[in-house]
Amino acid sequence: MIKRLDNIKLNITESEDKLLKIAEKNLGCKAGFFKIIKKSLDARDKNNLFWLYSVAFSREAETPKMPLEKLKNPPAVAVVGSGPAGLFCALRLIERGFAPIIIERGEKVENRRETINEFFEKGRLKLNSNVQFGEGGAGTFSDGKLNTQTRDGLNKEVLETFFKFGAPEEILYLNKPHIGSDKLFCTLQNMRKFVEENGGKYLFNTLFCGFERKNGAISSILLKDCVTGTINALKVDCVVLAPGHSSRDTFIMLAENGVQMQARNFAVGVRIEHLSKNINFAQYGEKYALLPAADYKFVSHAHERTAFTFCMCPGGVVIPSSSEEGGVVTNGMSNYARDGANSNSAVMVQLNPSDYGEGLFDGMNFQKRLERKAFEYGGGGYKAPVQLFGDFLKGVNSCGFGEVFATYSAGTAFAPLNELLPAPVTQALRAAIPDFGRKLKGFNCPDAVLTGVETRFSSPLRIMRDENCESVSVKGLYPCGEGSGYSGGITSSAADGLKIAEILFKKFY
Repeated sequence: MIKRLDNIKLNITESEDKLLKIAEKNLGCKAGFFKIIKKSLDARDKNNLFWLYSVAFSREAETPKMPLEKLKNPPAVAVVGSGPAGLFCALRLIERGFAPIIIERGEKVENRRETINEFFEKGRLKLNSNVQFGEGGAGTFSDGKLNTQTRDGLNKEVLETFFKFGAPEEILYLNKPHIGSDKLFCTLQNMRKFVEENGGKYLFNTLFCGFERKNGAISSILLKDCVTGTINALKVDCVVLAPGHSSRDTFIMLAENGVQMQARNFAVGVRIEHLSKNINFAQYGEKYALLPAADYKFVSHAHERTAFTFCMCPGGVVIPSSSEEGGVVTNGMSNYARDGANSNSAVMVQLNPSDYGEGLFDGMNFQKRLERKAFEYGGGGYKAPVQLFGDFLKGVNSCGFGEVFATYSAGTAFAPLNELLPAPVTQALRAAIPDFGRKLKGFNCPDAVLTGVETRFSSPLRIMRDENCESVSVKGLYPCGEGSGYSGGITSSAADGLKIAEILFKKFY
């Protein structure tokens, strides 16, 4: 029988080995099974910092899981997109006996990293392989954060799967787990190897550009080779559509082919950077050096528009994340160690149709216009416009950095973000950042660097699906993940992929 102990306190200097001793003292014998199931930091009293644990243990070893049932004659399934939704769907399909074909417009992660580094250093953008497109999706180069606000029962399985393929074991129990872009790089390769060794197939540099129907159901998909430009048809029985939130050309193609979609509200904003040591001290006090880099998460209602922090990267950098020519997009990234000089996060402001229009693609086009405007304000070459927060507050242009230097690698140019951004966004940020400063000392310091613009918070569209997760307008098409409007972030997207795979298994079993 498995026992559980909660609220075990360890001083930040104590070893976790003590937890096993506590468990075995409770049992009165050696533990055959022992596992940390939750770990969080209590930093409410900076003079008394401690880790809080929950552990599970028993006399007997853990019982291994039973293998899943498999199909004997599986249908032909194509999975469009190799981000977390598509990837986890493919992994589960393989476990269920399918042999999915994964269609990915970008490159495999090894080549993709080289391509992205060239863009960071030289401003050479590949339209189909970049921070947004390629193996692993947009989250590959954004820290690999796995915390989620959803309570899906599949979330635990997502973490266990990442661990199985090489992610750090601590993601199974940390309150805010992350893999780090450097470790996620290797984990994705391990996942691909498993897919290929068990009957799955990847088609990289391949764009899903259309489909054909028979009796109202999808019968084949059109695939464009992104290198040669040739187009071929692939016969399929069904398609899992997990394109990512930045596949604007795919959304247009789907609408032209009668796939029902609806517009969604979204948010835009900027990246804000502070010195990591200042954030760490503000959160933890003088003992911050004994602890991992500090994070934060805030929501402000100081203005009529809600503002919030998003995708916080402790000890990370702001990265160029464009996927279209002539547009600047920012994101944040950190490696597993999170040991960079700066910490950053997006500060986002919620928008609604009154800001951009009621049409299906009005939100998407609004994002595009803002990205192009940021490109112009940055002076071209994918340099990003930046402004110190103190100057942003006053409405004057910055002329030099203070104690915080921008980390955006493609270059920056001082520009009036207060003029670049829509007026409601500027006004909300001017109210929210000081409000955050009341919650975390120094957040609103005048030298904090604002980098514009952050526009890819979420998909501006949802591809409509029914209670069985099938498109309401095209039979055999299964919209999935963040790009289709059904999740937000790595974990919830991966869980949605698992959900779709189980639906397909039940359909064909």
